Amino acid sequence: MGEKTRYTDAELEEFREIINEKLEKAKRDYDLLKATLMNTDGNDVTDTSPTFKVLEEGAATLSKEEAGQLAQRQMKFIKSLQAALVRIENKTYGVCRETGKLIPKERLRAVPHATLSIEAKQGQSK
Repeated sequence: MGEKTRYTDAELEEFREIINEKLEKAKRDYDLLKATLMNTDGNDVTDTSPTFKVLEEGAATLSKEEAGQLAQRQMKFIKSLQAALVRIENKTYGVCRETGKLIPKERLRAVPHATLSIEAKQGQSK
């Protein structure tokens, strides 16, 4: 018997559970960031004195920019996790897109949306 070319259905199911847990958490985090951006938490600068209002608005703008960047990054992460679920359905999950070999389980447990093995990833950065 040669080298394994794909993970078994039971192994894929284990990864599906890991991904679904991370996806739930990522969506909750995204919703929090979105609420921050839309200012639905009710924190506003309208009740502060005029002297500090300018400083607070500047800090709020910076905070919203940071939250916007975090929200974008979080949405990218969510899409990567959703793409990983599609690969599980297609039974191509865990296969390095450069080498065609299986990505080690340890890497997939740490980075469940990975599409490259460590070797391929390191080869990219050179």
